[in-house]
Amino acid sequence: MKKQVLLFTALFLTVFVFAQDKKYQLSTHILDVSQGLPAKNVSIKLEKMGDDKATWEVIAEKTTDNEGRINDFLPSENKNDGIYRFTFFTEAYFEEKNVETFYPFIEVVFELKDAKHYHVPITLSAFGYSTYRGS
Repeated sequence: MKKQVLLFTALFLTVFVFAQDKKYQLSTHILDVSQGLPAKNVSIKLEKMGDDKATWEVIAEKTTDNEGRINDFLPSENKNDGIYRFTFFTEAYFEEKNVETFYPFIEVVFELKDAKHYHVPITLSAFGYSTYRGS
């Protein structure tokens, strides 16, 4: 009986913990290709284009972790269709490294049309960048 109670408790806690995991539809990542390392502590702002196609609403502003990632933009339970813009504030990142950059910030505009997960990363150097739709 004791084993059954322990098994039930462990099973319940496992289900409870996984049930609490929130899912997100959008993530990003910055890889500094000049160093071959993730760009940590970079501020990124996410905005959504307004219905008037002229204004932008700030959705969130977050900072990349030690792996250069932010994995928790746009909760999956919401309907997130629309045109979005990431602004990667790169100037402070390069100033901290004592590196001159041509790009004080980088804007990437993209459209979500369904409930799939979207990963919108950039590869970065002081004088160039690239973006793509990742998985």
